[in-house]
Formats: sequence, C-alpha cells, structure tokens
Amino acid sequence: MRKYDILIAEDDESILHSIEIYLGKEKYRTKGVLNGLDAVEEAKKKDYDLIIMDLMMPGMTGEEAIMEIRNYSVVPILILSAKSEDLDKIKGLTIGADDYLTKPFNPMELMARVDAIIRRNHTYNDESKEEEIVIGDVKLLLDQRRVEVLGESISLTPIEYQILELLMKHPGRVFSIEEIYEKVWKEPALDPKTVTVHIRRIREKIEMNPKHPIYIQVAWGLGYRFVNEKRSLENGKN
Repeated sequence: MRKYDILIAEDDESILHSIEIYLGKEKYRTKGVLNGLDAVEEAKKKDYDLIIMDLMMPGMTGEEAIMEIRNYSVVPILILSAKSEDLDKIKGLTIGADDYLTKPFNPMELMARVDAIIRRNHTYNDESKEEEIVIGDVKLLLDQRRVEVLGESISLTPIEYQILELLMKHPGRVFSIEEIYEKVWKEPALDPKTVTVHIRRIREKIEMNPKHPIYIQVAWGLGYRFVNEKRSLENGKN
C-alpha cells in the first residue's frame, strides 16, 4: 500500500503531535512544522500529497503561507483553524485552500476529510485520459489535468479543476450547488456554499470579465452551467 505524505503546519505542539498520531495510524507519513514560513520552505523541497494548515501562526500566518505556496504549487490544502466565522472560511477558500475544518475538531472528521481529499486527487491523477475538451477559448487537457485559456496555461487547485471538468464535460447542463458538491467532493453536501467560492475563483482565472462571465453562468434559483460560448453566438445570429 502506498504511503501518502502530508505536511502539517501547526504552532501548538500538542495539537501537531496529536494530528501526527491520528494520521500515522493510517497510510500517511507526516512532517510537522511550527510556522508558515517553514511550511512554505518545506513545500518547495518535496511534493506533498496534502498540506494541513493552521492560520494563526507566528511570523508568517497560514493565509500568507497559502498564498505563497499557490505561487508554485497546486498541492491540496486543508485549513485547520479556530477561526470559525463564515467570512474566515470564505477567505481561506478564496486564497486557494481546498477545504476548511474548524477547531476544536473531531479526529474522525479530520481523518474523513483527509481521506476524501487524498482519494479525490489520486483517483484523478491515476486515471488514464487522452482526450481534451475545447469550448470557446477554454481548453481542458484531461490527460495532463491542465487548463489553457487563449493558449495560456492557467493554474487551478485540484478542487477548481474538478469543478471545471464536471461543468465542461456537460456544456449547457445546469448543476445545482448541492449536486456539484456531491459529485466533486463525493460526499453528501455538508457545506455546499463553498462551491460558490470556488466558482468565483475559477471565473477570476478563465473569464475575461469575471463580473460578466460568458462561460460559467448562473441559472437563477437552479445552479451553474458552462455555456458553449461559440454555439451561443451562432444561435444568436440565427
């Protein structure tokens, strides 16, 4: 059985030690650091399968560390923080985290989140895909898990990529927020509003004007759909 590597950034040594014990009992190898700066440096040295990131740390905060890591890596990031307000969660997802769990946490829920993130990411990585999807100026290279807009490579987090792939594989079909969550996260829609945050991030990366998107559009009261922009223009001429 393959061992997966997880980087844990947590300034409370007792919590860090507990997380290492929980994960070590399963199929995970862990590396612990006590601040954001060390997390950034460690993430440069090794390709981790997941980073668990506290937010309130000395020197460099978790938010700052996530933004720095996102400059060079799309490694999945799970925020584990005592900040429990909705605005804190939205901010964490907006700057590039894939999931958010608040303290105090249930060890079983932490393990479930970790298992789900690892499973999602490696199921996608291990599948053999040789096709591409092109809609308008957006190209999804499925074999490389890469996105291009106007020929330029766009950096998406694993969750962002999986949401975009779902929508682009079914152009024109409306997916409810709950349906997107269940299909991508592969679990009941526990916190579907996070989908909206990720959609906003995707729009900022692929749309010319995110405030007036031409690709990922809202079907009010229903959900989101990826519009075949070229087909829409042709239909408008008829």
